[in-house]
Amino acid sequence: MEQELDKHIYLENLITQCKKGSVLHQEMLYKHFYGYALSICRLYTYSNDDAVSILNDSFLKVFTSIKKKGYNNSIPFKNWLRRILINTAIDNYRKNSKHRYHLEIEENEPIYTDTNSIDDLNVQDILKLLDQLPEIHRMVFNLYEIQGFNHQEISLKLNIGESTSRVFLTRAKKKLRVLFNKNF
Repeated sequence: MEQELDKHIYLENLITQCKKGSVLHQEMLYKHFYGYALSICRLYTYSNDDAVSILNDSFLKVFTSIKKKGYNNSIPFKNWLRRILINTAIDNYRKNSKHRYHLEIEENEPIYTDTNSIDDLNVQDILKLLDQLPEIHRMVFNLYEIQGFNHQEISLKLNIGESTSRVFLTRAKKKLRVLFNKNF
């Protein structure tokens, strides 16, 4: 209990100093949340370099917003940061989506899943599977299954219809099953 209180006081101090513009404390806050933030960003990109780019863009927004009193203690800092990370990843997707084309591959194989194999998956295996999804499928899958957004929220964030969001989620799950069966 005392350790949690110490962590809370430490974090509050970092945020207070960041509000004052302390570069040293900004760096400390960045390092404190780096692993957490990178894990979220990586879900929305195909490479670690792109994830780091999204992470850095997110922290620029965080530091700018903190200085302008955009963060208060009404919600936990980690939740506020998570929202910025996800929105920055979505903005990055929107910015770059016009430069990509979508290739949809439909598989019509029966799907058999060995639930014991699923238990043996690690983070790298899951990322490897997610990296093989088309970008929009991956984005919808992450927002719905991992971050807990509903289809209405996803449709607003990605400027797609709710039914389109549902279709992309269904296709992502189907593709993941096929990839899982093929690779594991």
